[in-house]
Amino acid sequence: MQRVGFVGWRGMVGSVLLERMRAEGDFKGFEPIFFTTSNVGGAPPSVGLDAPPLADAGDLEALSSLDVIVSCQGGDYTTATHGRLRERGWRGAWIDAASTLRMRDDAVIILDPVNRDVIDRAIGSGTRDFIGGNCTVSLMLMVMAGPIRAGMVEWISSMTYQAASGAGARNMQELVRQMQVIGERAGALASDPAASALALDGNVQQTLTSEAYPVREFGAPLAASLIPWIDKPVADGQTREEWKGHVEANKILALSPEVPIDGLCVRVGAMRCHSQALTIKLRGEVPLPEVEDAIRASNQWAKVIPNEPDATKRELTPVTVAGTLDVKIGRLHTMRMGKDHVAAFTVGDQLLWGAAEPLRRMLQLWLSR
Repeated sequence: MQRVGFVGWRGMVGSVLLERMRAEGDFKGFEPIFFTTSNVGGAPPSVGLDAPPLADAGDLEALSSLDVIVSCQGGDYTTATHGRLRERGWRGAWIDAASTLRMRDDAVIILDPVNRDVIDRAIGSGTRDFIGGNCTVSLMLMVMAGPIRAGMVEWISSMTYQAASGAGARNMQELVRQMQVIGERAGALASDPAASALALDGNVQQTLTSEAYPVREFGAPLAASLIPWIDKPVADGQTREEWKGHVEANKILALSPEVPIDGLCVRVGAMRCHSQALTIKLRGEVPLPEVEDAIRASNQWAKVIPNEPDATKRELTPVTVAGTLDVKIGRLHTMRMGKDHVAAFTVGDQLLWGAAEPLRRMLQLWLSR
């Protein structure tokens, strides 16, 4: 029986991964071993079967005995551990949520509903490193892989609206604290029908600029505002988050020639689920119904929402996709720039297809190969 080690299972992505595995009955046919950086010997999580006490995530000897390691521990752990294991001759499968290894030639970015062929070729050629992709890139490809693979797309501009949870649990807590402070200070005005809008706006603005307003994690107000910068700066005025849009999407689909993808990444006050506004330049005039059919052909989870008010408000929001595998796309229409330009808006749960779900499915694929 194959032995599978889990590292970083207490964090946000790791918790969602275990939740999904329990829901799908995945804990069977292998021996799970849970590792920790802080509680060696403690009780393992409840997964419906007996597991040994928590093992030391820094114990290379113990890690080397595994057939598969699934890591949600983060990039620092990958940097400190992966190379040392390979140097010891470990030939197991490394399945990782962190970005550290994504762009290495000997690693494959996993999103099997859209690149199962790429994954299968990589396994056949001896690849052992399988890395989850950037959340916004994965969510975009879940609805756009069909048109791209059909040769319809010349380029894409993606303007993202990324939830607080994409930055981590502490950031989610800070967003709620920010909302709480705003509510507390503006509560009387918000409840008074006679209060003027200007008075309410002034109250909130004063709160947002107060030195006591909690901005330790984000570095700026997010509630009642937004932050048009995510990650570190790179070349040509981009952030690293924006840079990933092109390089990761093209690697995931193994595109040649590449499809240019660029845009701006913005943090917004949603708790969970990332959204994106897409401008899609087609390789000629394609009837909109054909574009919609190609989107539906991407995979079974790509859902096209009619471009009308009620359906959009009811279906095309973070609230409606949170905790589900559906990735929805709507507001589809041709643009004034020409009939070869299409606008769209998409939303999906970045903690699922953007993080945990590709890891879960890759583990099952590897174990059943």
